[in-house]
Amino acid sequence: MEGEDSEQIKRKRGRPPKHSVADENLSLSPDASEKRKRGRPSINKEPSNITSEKRKRGRPSKPQRLDSNGLSSELSTKKSRGRPRKGSSSTPAAIGVSSFGAKGNGSAGDASSPEDMDVRDRDAAVQRLKDRNHHTKWDYPRTAHEHQDGGKVMMNMQAKHDRTADRNSSPHRRRNGKPPQSSLMGFPMPLSAALTHGDVIMEEAVKQSPFMDAVVKVFCVHTEPNFSLPWQMKRQFSSNSSGFIISGKRVLTNAHSVEHHTQVKVKRRGSDTKFLATVLAIGTECDIALLTVNNDEFWEGVSPVDFGALPTLQDAVTVVGYPIGGDTISVTSGVVSRIEVTSYVHGATELLGVQIDAAINAGNSGGPAFNSDGQCVGIAFQSLKHEDAENIGYVIPTPVIAHFIKDYERNGDYTGFPILGIDWQKIENPDLRKSLGMGPHQKGVRVRRVEPTAPAAKYLQSSDILLSFEGVDIANDGTVPFRHGERISFSYLVSQKYTGEQAKVKILRNKEFVEFDVQLETHKRLVPVHIKGRPPSYYIWAGIVFAAVSVPYLRSEYGKDYDYDAPVKLLDKLLYAMAQTEDEQLVVISQVLVADINIGYEEIVNTQVISLNGTPVRNLKHLAHMVETCEEEFLTLDLEYQQMIVLETKKAKAATGEILVTHCIPSAMSEDLRA
Repeated sequence: MEGEDSEQIKRKRGRPPKHSVADENLSLSPDASEKRKRGRPSINKEPSNITSEKRKRGRPSKPQRLDSNGLSSELSTKKSRGRPRKGSSSTPAAIGVSSFGAKGNGSAGDASSPEDMDVRDRDAAVQRLKDRNHHTKWDYPRTAHEHQDGGKVMMNMQAKHDRTADRNSSPHRRRNGKPPQSSLMGFPMPLSAALTHGDVIMEEAVKQSPFMDAVVKVFCVHTEPNFSLPWQMKRQFSSNSSGFIISGKRVLTNAHSVEHHTQVKVKRRGSDTKFLATVLAIGTECDIALLTVNNDEFWEGVSPVDFGALPTLQDAVTVVGYPIGGDTISVTSGVVSRIEVTSYVHGATELLGVQIDAAINAGNSGGPAFNSDGQCVGIAFQSLKHEDAENIGYVIPTPVIAHFIKDYERNGDYTGFPILGIDWQKIENPDLRKSLGMGPHQKGVRVRRVEPTAPAAKYLQSSDILLSFEGVDIANDGTVPFRHGERISFSYLVSQKYTGEQAKVKILRNKEFVEFDVQLETHKRLVPVHIKGRPPSYYIWAGIVFAAVSVPYLRSEYGKDYDYDAPVKLLDKLLYAMAQTEDEQLVVISQVLVADINIGYEEIVNTQVISLNGTPVRNLKHLAHMVETCEEEFLTLDLEYQQMIVLETKKAKAATGEILVTHCIPSAMSEDLRA
C-alpha cells in the first residue's frame, strides 16, 4: 500500500494512467476520489478546501469577498478569456462598460470598485454607454480592423479582439489614465458597432467619416525619357496612387505619382467614372503635386478636406488611400512616432517630416493622414524598407504642405524651398570652441564652406561661427528649440522661408559679432536630382555621345543601386562637388557609336570631359558651340584620368551625318542646344 500511495502522489505529467480492475476495490483517499480535470495534473497535493477555489497555476489565491448578490468579488470582477460561461451575467458589453470613465473623472481605483464593475443588466449597460458616449470626448481611440467586401466595411469582431478588448478594459491596464474605446478607422465607433458583433454597413461608416469621400484614386500614364539613348523615349507605363480634394477645386497628391506624366485621371470614391485631370504644379523637393479637374460633375456633392495643426507624439493618425492588394479604399491606423527634419527620397532634400507606425504601401502615396478630429495632418509619401524595421512610414506634415500651396498661390508656379547655401560642422568639442575664439557660454556651428552660387557667398566665409538665424540661437549640434521638450535642425527655420526672401543672420568672426541680411535662393546643384520635365540634353560628334550627368542619368546607366555601382569619381561629384557658376554642368562621354573614324576610342564610357583644345568645358552647350565653330586641323578632348581623344576636325564632321543615319538618330544635338 505504501508503494501504491507513493505511485499516486508522484504521477507523471500528461494523461493519468488507467486504473486496473483491482484498483476499483481499493479504498481511495479524498484527494484521489476527486475528478481530475483535463490538462496537466497537480503534482503537489493541496487540501480539498484550497483546491475547490479553482486556483490558477502560479497565481496566489485571492481572499473571497461576497458582494450584494452573494457572489464572491473575485468571481464577479474576473474577466475570463474567450466566450463567457453560460448563465453568467458578465457579458462583454457589461465588462467593457465597467472600466469606462469620463476624461479626468476620478482615479483608476474608482473605476475598478466592485460596485462599478458589477454590471449585469444589459439594458443598464446600453444606457450607460449611451450616456457616456454622449457626454464624453474620447482620447486615444483604439483602431478597428477594416476589410473590404462588396462595398461593406467589415468590423473584425472575432473572439481574439474580444479578449483583447476585455484585457484592455481592465483598470490595471489603462494607459496614461485614459480609457480605451472601440473605434472605426481611427475615430469613435458608433454605439451600434460597439455593442454588435458583426458587420457594419457602409452608411454607418460614412456618417462617422464623411471626409473619406474627398479621397480620390489617381491613375497616371508615364512616359520617361531614355537617358542612355536621349534621342528617344522609354515605353510608357501606368501607375495608381492616391490623392485628396482641397479647397479651390484642387487635388493634392505626390510629385512622384505624376512624374513624367502623359495623362492623369482621377476617380472619386464610389464612382465608376474617371475624370481627366490637369497638373498645375509639381514640387520635386517636397514631393507634392497639385491637380485640378475641368469638369463640374467631379466636384458635385464633395466637401474639401480641412487641414489640422502639426500633430504631437503619440497622436493617433489614420492613413487613407488606395494601396496595392485591392481596388477599394483602404485604411491603416497608427500613432505619431517621431517628428524631425527627414530626408525626402524623391527630392533628395531635408524637410520636416512625421514618422508613423501605420503601414504605407505602394499606392498609398498621395493619400491623406487624418487625426482623431477628421482633419488632414499630412500626406503619405514614403516608408522605410529594411530587414530590421517594420511599419515605419512617413507623411508630409501640414507646414510643408502649406508652404507649397502658398508658394503656388503667390507666384503662379512652384519656386521651391530655399537654402542658406553652406556646409557646416558641429562645435561640440571644447578645444575647438576655444580655438575659434568662442566664450564658455557661446554656442553655434562652424561654416565649413559656402556654395559659390549662393547669395550667402558675399557675406559668409569658411570658419565663421553661425550663432543665430532670424533671432533664434543655434546650439553646438546645429539644433534650435522646436516645441516643449523637442529640438530640431535649424535648417527647418530656413525651409520656412520663401525663395527670394531675406533672413537675418548673426555670426562670430575673429571674436567679433557680425549681423547681416542674406537673400535665400534654391539649391543650384552640379549634378541635379531632377530635370523637372525637360528632355535630356545630348550632343553627338564623330559617333561620340556627350551628355550632362544627372541623377536620372546615373539611374539609367547603373540601375536603382547607382549610388553603389556608379564610378567613384561621379559619385564624389554627386555628393560633394559644388557648381562654380549657375550654368556649370558635369559633361561626360556617355558612349561611342562605333565607326571607322573613332577606332580605338570604343571603350571610353562615362568619362568626364575636362577641356577642348585647352579651353575648360563649362557645360554641354558650351562644348557643342566650341566643336561646331572649331577651325583648327585637329580637335583634342582632354578627359579625366589624363586620357585624351584627338580627331581630324573635317573628317569627324563629315562622318557625323553617316553615323546618325546608321543609328536612326534624328539630330546631332537636343533641341535646347540648337536654340
